[in-house]
Amino acid sequence: MKVMVLAGGPDREREVSLMSGEQVSAALREAGHEVIQRDLSPDDTAALEEFAMWCTESPGPGVVFPIFHGKWGEGGGAQQLLDQRGLPYVGCREAAARLCTDKTKTKQTLLDAGLPTPAFELVNADDQPTLDPPVVVKPNDDGSSIDLAICHDAESLDAAWADLSSRNDVLLVERFVRGKEITVGVIEDETGSPVALPSIHIVPATEFYDYEAKYIRDDTQYHFDTFAPELEAKLGEIAVAAFKTLGCRHLSRIDMFVDEDDQPWVIEVNTLPGFTTHSLLPMGAAKQGTDMPGLVDRLVNLAVNG
Repeated sequence: MKVMVLAGGPDREREVSLMSGEQVSAALREAGHEVIQRDLSPDDTAALEEFAMWCTESPGPGVVFPIFHGKWGEGGGAQQLLDQRGLPYVGCREAAARLCTDKTKTKQTLLDAGLPTPAFELVNADDQPTLDPPVVVKPNDDGSSIDLAICHDAESLDAAWADLSSRNDVLLVERFVRGKEITVGVIEDETGSPVALPSIHIVPATEFYDYEAKYIRDDTQYHFDTFAPELEAKLGEIAVAAFKTLGCRHLSRIDMFVDEDDQPWVIEVNTLPGFTTHSLLPMGAAKQGTDMPGLVDRLVNLAVNG
């Protein structure tokens, strides 16, 4: 199959996207696909014209595999371009991509569906939060823990707000959950039904799972089989329910905390999770018995079938 991997883009997570793109491209080639990797941005869509010409000149199915991370490439901008051209591609459609990138709307949608998520508020940079510490402050539409601060008291909240509000027009303030940080990948099976991967308990060497812990450091620990079977099953059920509620397609990664009373809380949903050597969804798939070539092969076949 002909696969164009799109990586890079204009977002702040561009470098991570490029790393993911290299891994996806290599795995697709190992799986037997014909692969080219290109960049894409709102002002440069030449790659999509190249893809259309490639498919016209060479018979057989073709698929686009976008692996952007950030509010344009992951959050509906790239998906809009692909939908407008009627191209088959891996991942959520535009509407779901936009919803999941907006953390506040995501959390409200989860609440409306009866799924657990910590208390939150969206605050303009010129205003002040009303939630009392401990809280987490972060951008409403960025990922990779960029500009994220954990504030355990009023003093640290004031300092974080002064810093982050200078770079962000609005910020999400969320009740801090004390407990275990976990993630659960969800991938559709061959019939298009979402299936939860094993949960991964993330133990960073730093205060929290920040950008360096995710992509650069080698001392972050990842544990499977942390929870009793009943709780593990509950985590999978919540992850699949969030996937369906938000209209996700093909794959997503649901980030959660499990508090000291073993209550899960959904934090956010990533519709194009990372595929770097440190990334969690491929790690969960491998634990379940699917290696990277098998994982990306399944995803492109899902995209061909809609």
